[in-house]
Amino acid sequence: MKQKTLALWLKIVIIGVALCGLIICFVMLPSVGRDFADSLNGEFDYAYWPWLIFLWLTALPCFAALGIGWKIADNIGRDRSFSIENAKLIFTISVLAAADSAFFFIGNIILLLLNMNHPGIVLFSWIVVFFGLAVAVGAACLSHLVRKAAALQDESDLTI
Repeated sequence: MKQKTLALWLKIVIIGVALCGLIICFVMLPSVGRDFADSLNGEFDYAYWPWLIFLWLTALPCFAALGIGWKIADNIGRDRSFSIENAKLIFTISVLAAADSAFFFIGNIILLLLNMNHPGIVLFSWIVVFFGLAVAVGAACLSHLVRKAAALQDESDLTI
């Protein structure tokens, strides 16, 4: 597959993920949250908006990572797949994922202390935190490998 074709497919996937994320954030979360609050006979009505805002805030780093992914796809389309710039961009995604995981966990604890959360939800949030940390570690490893490949490519270019 040619670089430009690969970059185009990456951008299509990024747009698809962004659209799915927007639908989840602004259609599904408010609807499901309202249904959940109503199903408990108004017991947690006071927690609807804090939770919705909290979940929207946790989505921001994900959308930022999609923007960074767009830049990486641009670099791939320009035949700069293995570059220091891409390694730095991928590392930024790693930092965003780790920070978002920490924010999500701390936010869950704070909402629990404010009596706006259930201990079972906090335990379930560990799955989300683990997934975020897995993405962070994977992106950090990929960043390291891209950096090494860029160094090898630079060395190879100088040899010729």
